[in-house]
Amino acid sequence: MTTRRKFIGTTLVAGAALATSAQQARPQPASKRTIVDAQVHFWKANSPDWAWDPGARPQLPEPFTIERALPMMDEAGVDRVVIVPPGLNDRNDYALEAAKRYPNRFGIMGRILLQDPKSAALLPTWKQQPGMLGVRVTFNTPQTRAWLSDGTAEWFWPPAEKAGVAVMFLAVGEVPRFARIAERHPQLTLIIDHMGLNSSSRTNRITEIPAAIDQAIALAKYPNVSVKLSGAVGNSLEPYPFRDMTVYLQRLFDAYGPQRCHWGTDITNSFANASYRQRVTHFTEELSFLSESDKDWVMGRAILARLKWA
Repeated sequence: MTTRRKFIGTTLVAGAALATSAQQARPQPASKRTIVDAQVHFWKANSPDWAWDPGARPQLPEPFTIERALPMMDEAGVDRVVIVPPGLNDRNDYALEAAKRYPNRFGIMGRILLQDPKSAALLPTWKQQPGMLGVRVTFNTPQTRAWLSDGTAEWFWPPAEKAGVAVMFLAVGEVPRFARIAERHPQLTLIIDHMGLNSSSRTNRITEIPAAIDQAIALAKYPNVSVKLSGAVGNSLEPYPFRDMTVYLQRLFDAYGPQRCHWGTDITNSFANASYRQRVTHFTEELSFLSESDKDWVMGRAILARLKWA
């Protein structure tokens, strides 16, 4: 026969066990920050079935492949990467392969032939390609910079806006031209590459960088413009944590705010300058002007929202 004392004791033990079990089964809060690299180039070796353009030169002597990138991402704690196909050719197929194989890890800002107005027919269905988030355009040679003034690229902006295709652009020295584009096409998402800088330092760095930062900041008044903070490591003249770039990063952050600033590495351009993990901790541990909430946005939340990458 069970006594009252035994019953109470048994009930307490059982209750404690149930409470412990429930506590163990209860989902833990999602405290891990989502980290998204806003720019990495992927490419394969030059071969007959994946030929580079004549004279094209990669940023590293060996290919930067899916298989090479994934372990680096995992080690550094990077959850996702925006693939920006490099200028070795005008193909997006290798990036599309990455997104197909790892849809939760890779998205793409694809290449399009700006010099061919027939490319406009591609834009209405552009984002129907699995993993395709938008377009990246480059104006970094005398020929391509001229496209911004001679009308060659003019066809692109209206259909891109109409199709809801986000645009990343590299246009060093030509960034002011995008004020008119941003104003005329307020629904067009525009993302400045590399803080408005060349992706690596040049001999005239001392005068070039402040002027380029000023140009990028001038576009902050347009809500449809945001900026990738991916030019710091390549342009720094100092080792980690690249203190000479802090003033520029802070100026851009103050102008654009956390929801319009995007961490990115462009890692193959400055591969020897820092490990992938250091590129993360540069922002998460070394920039005192960023609050923890700011870091959540800058390190991933902002680019996911900007590109509508679920």
